[in-house]
Amino acid sequence: MAQEKDVRFIRLQFTDIFGVLKNVAIPPHQLEKALDGELMFDGSSIEGFVRIEESDMYLMPDPNTFVIFPWRPQEGSVARLICDVYHEDGTPFAGDPRQVLKRVLAEAGSMGYTMNVGPECEFFLFHTDEKGQPTLETHDKAGYFDLTPVDLGENARGDMAIALENMGFEIEESHHEVAPGQHEIDFKYTDALTAADSIVTFKFVVRTIAQRHGLHATFMPKPIFGINGSGMHTNQSLFKEGKNAFYDPKGPLELSETAYFYLGGLIQHARHMTAITNPTVNSYKRLVPGYEAPVYIAWSAKNRSPLIRIPAKRGVSTRIEMRNPDPSCNPYLAIAVMLKAGLDGIRNKTQAPPSIDGNISEMNETERIAQGIPSLPGSLREAVTDLEKDEIIKEALGSHIVEKYLEAKKLEWDQYRTRITQWEIEEYLTKF
Repeated sequence: MAQEKDVRFIRLQFTDIFGVLKNVAIPPHQLEKALDGELMFDGSSIEGFVRIEESDMYLMPDPNTFVIFPWRPQEGSVARLICDVYHEDGTPFAGDPRQVLKRVLAEAGSMGYTMNVGPECEFFLFHTDEKGQPTLETHDKAGYFDLTPVDLGENARGDMAIALENMGFEIEESHHEVAPGQHEIDFKYTDALTAADSIVTFKFVVRTIAQRHGLHATFMPKPIFGINGSGMHTNQSLFKEGKNAFYDPKGPLELSETAYFYLGGLIQHARHMTAITNPTVNSYKRLVPGYEAPVYIAWSAKNRSPLIRIPAKRGVSTRIEMRNPDPSCNPYLAIAVMLKAGLDGIRNKTQAPPSIDGNISEMNETERIAQGIPSLPGSLREAVTDLEKDEIIKEALGSHIVEKYLEAKKLEWDQYRTRITQWEIEEYLTKF
């Protein structure tokens, strides 16, 4: 394929533990060597990987992920392959997020399940200044589902959708979101590993096409105070013997026992997963009441205020939508911990609490306590503390990633905690 398409370079892509995309570019004559797993790189340079004295790592490309970048010239084109990371002795590297997801998927497989995931990724488009640096000036003043002339990002979003389709994505819808400058492109659900690969690819493509339009695309959860932030609602379902394991036409709400146990697992582990699904200091500026982001740990098939929603479709489309993840997360780790929590619920027959069909955001604290509705962590520090308490979620991640991740997130919180913000200057400098 590389020869037929006149590929000049192949980018071998993988992510660090925070989901930041990395790549090594090789010419076509090195492709056979790479596919044989003989391409070595320095793992000590990658965040959260290994120490300098054990730095030799190997990239093993997944041939199913070979795709040509449609925005590059057709002559001398550029392709990519997503890779798994291995040790020198050929064993999988425990710090590779893609291997973490594969391991939890294998656990699901041993229970007879496969997982499908349908992500909904939101992002902002901002103008850049004369030096090409991003500003906080949005590209439009439009709102939910608006069209041109107010949705000035429509052309850029259209080019993004076309590029993604040329790379094999099945785009289901593309539209302006609630906040000015905010957009969403949804693609069809697929198996969990492909979905995680697709999220990483999606973010890369969106940022690349935005740049070609003179814009900056950001997946930062809450770039502007006072308007909605960006989420990554994650629709998930399990299949067994080719049938949706969450669907039972005779069950309450046409949901199976398996669905309720999975739901129970998600709710039981919700707080403890949040450091993974909402991994930055900024994530918790989105998770506040009043901006459509979920704050309270509950579920409903009727409204969107709880953490988990059961969309109306049934049959093969029966699914559970987790609403708190945001697009700054590492999708491999986020999907892995959600699946692990659900499987733990199934294994232990964890009972889901009753659904909450009223608007939780309109309840006061006394009413929420009376109905047994807890809330998500209010800060990264709180989320990290909760993660440390949950052996099931830590087991999903593995000891290597738990150690490196917690160390990095505690440092991130401490750096944030000790910085002087513009708000403090404006609030206190002249007052005291």
